Amino acid sequence: MNSPAVQYMSECFVQPEYFSEEMKQPCYLTPWDLVMLSVQYIQKGLLFRKPAIPPASVDQVDFIKTLLDRLKHSLSLTLVHFYPLAGRLVTRQTDSPPSYVVFVDCNNSPGAKFIHASLDMAISDILSPTYVPLVVQSFFDHDRALNHDGHSRPLLSIQVTELVDGIFIGCSMNHVLGDGTSFWNFFNAFSEIFQAQGKMASISRPPVIKRWFPDGRDPIINLPFTHRDEFIRRYEAPQLLERIFHFTGESIARLKAKANAEAGNNTNKISSFQALSALVWRSITRIRNLPPDQTTGCRMAADNRPRLEPPLPREYFGNSINPLRGVTTVGELLGHDLGWAAWKLHQTVVNQTDKAVREWLDAWWKSPFMYHLDRLFDPFSIMMGSSPRFNKYGNEFGLGQAVALRSGYAHKFDGKVSAYPGHEGGGSIDLEICLPPHSMTALEADEEFMEATSC
Repeated sequence: MNSPAVQYMSECFVQPEYFSEEMKQPCYLTPWDLVMLSVQYIQKGLLFRKPAIPPASVDQVDFIKTLLDRLKHSLSLTLVHFYPLAGRLVTRQTDSPPSYVVFVDCNNSPGAKFIHASLDMAISDILSPTYVPLVVQSFFDHDRALNHDGHSRPLLSIQVTELVDGIFIGCSMNHVLGDGTSFWNFFNAFSEIFQAQGKMASISRPPVIKRWFPDGRDPIINLPFTHRDEFIRRYEAPQLLERIFHFTGESIARLKAKANAEAGNNTNKISSFQALSALVWRSITRIRNLPPDQTTGCRMAADNRPRLEPPLPREYFGNSINPLRGVTTVGELLGHDLGWAAWKLHQTVVNQTDKAVREWLDAWWKSPFMYHLDRLFDPFSIMMGSSPRFNKYGNEFGLGQAVALRSGYAHKFDGKVSAYPGHEGGGSIDLEICLPPHSMTALEADEEFMEATSC
């Protein structure tokens, strides 16, 4: 039997509550931003319980109307601080002299999109199944859109999906505008303003909108292209199962201690996330039954903000990440223990210094390129995305703490793993793992992996 489909009730556009002179200026993009043009929007959202109001009552109708009105008003105030999200991408191209510049026009757009939808399903229908139901992908706007589509699509969409007993608030943000740190800084500010009853003139962590460029670099980057088809590649995910695996704080602590003990040299430098990443890398590689000489990698997204000298503030709004890759052969990875793999990942992270960041930028300026999902990731490796350090469950919209976090269609492929904080806190972590059906079945039978989870 097919599950019910999401019904779209209404949509509108929301602009900043007011415009300043600063908002009228173009926002030029860095290499970290431009490299995202051919990948997909960030799609993350939170599931909340509804108050105990009879479904057909007048109070239920008033509750939804009031919630939507408050969300729209809070969004308009939040966009005053994060005003590039209310803009659109623009390409300025000339033939004489040759020029191809992509930037954000913050002043010529209908604004961010706001959608109200409904679904005749309950929270248990979303959370009880072993695998994340496909209908969850309908909780987000911009399904399958690439960031370059932000020339004609909103750079930010908020979709509020009303379930029988729940509310899902899904946010789709153009990845050219920011990375995961920027995404959650926006979401946190949105929640903060909502909780202040929409009266907050300031927020506790205002974003730094001005883009960072190395000294001597022109912020107007002329790309070596004449048409978008030269760098845009559409991506369609293969058939995948998506499952949330839970790791308690105690299990994470044991993994960290084990990895540090096995790495030798009396080290305690391996982090919890590096130890967990090593476990996942080894486990998924093992169940894939690859030949020993096959190269395999574990990719992680490194935040460059604290690595630059001087460092960028955490509130820097934009992209400031690079994918790092610990790499070895299947034989080496599985022939050694957890500590060996975790130490390799630790060294990969440590080597991402100010010098390495600037060398990447210099190389990009000499030969600009875009990330493409079908080329950046291979079926022999894994990618650890998102972060359990982001403040995700601290977002409340008059509904108490969220009961779960889910993502959309974007950036799903064989071996994609997203890390979220566990709902109960205390150092617990949820991993959203995407694998083909046969691989997922094999992972669920992997003794080392399943012993570490509480699923």
